[in-house]
Order: sequence, then structure tokens, then C-alpha cells
Amino acid sequence: MGKLHINLLGTSFTIQASEDTEYLTKLLGYYERITKDVSKINSVKTPLQTSILSGIMLCDELYKEKTKSAELTKANSSNAGRNNNDESEEKSRSDEEVKKRTLEMIDKINKVL
Repeated sequence: MGKLHINLLGTSFTIQASEDTEYLTKLLGYYERITKDVSKINSVKTPLQTSILSGIMLCDELYKEKTKSAELTKANSSNAGRNNNDESEEKSRSDEEVKKRTLEMIDKINKVL
């Protein structure tokens, strides 16, 4: 369990979370970089606007990553399905070939007998 003291955008408080302190500190550093970038935007005038816009930017980043992840998962599933179909078709062809050769051998045996 970690503790983190936050002093950002004119406010100060301490949080306690189930994550370790090192991880929380990294998160805060990332958020501070984002808020710093947002505060450079001329139309953003207040700490509240900065924090809201920073939150939206983080949501955008998260949403894009989740979308990419979902697309990759879907593509992998589709490829796996295709591979399974290919394997199934290959097995069917192999089964047909075995059946054909077996019938040919039976026919040859019958001719010899």
C-alpha cells in the first residue's frame, strides 16, 4: 500500500492507494507532464480547466490504446480462425487422399485375389 503527497494546480493533499509508492510517483510525474503541456495552451486559464483537459487527454490516450488492443485481439482471433479453417481444410484434403489411396489399394488387392 502506497502513499503519495500531491501538490499540483494550486492544491495539496495526500492519497493512500493499494499500489506501491514508486508506481504512484510515476503516475503523478506523468500527470504533471500532461498538465504542464496543457497549461501552455493560451485558452486554458484556470487550474480546473487544466485538470479537466488533462483528464480528457488521458482518456483519449487510454481509449486509443484500448481500441488498438481490441483490434489486435480481433485480428489475432480472425487469423487463428483462418488458421483453424486452413488446418481443417488441409485435414479434409488429407482425409480424402487417404480414403482415395485406401480404395485404390483395396481395388488392387481384389484384382490379385
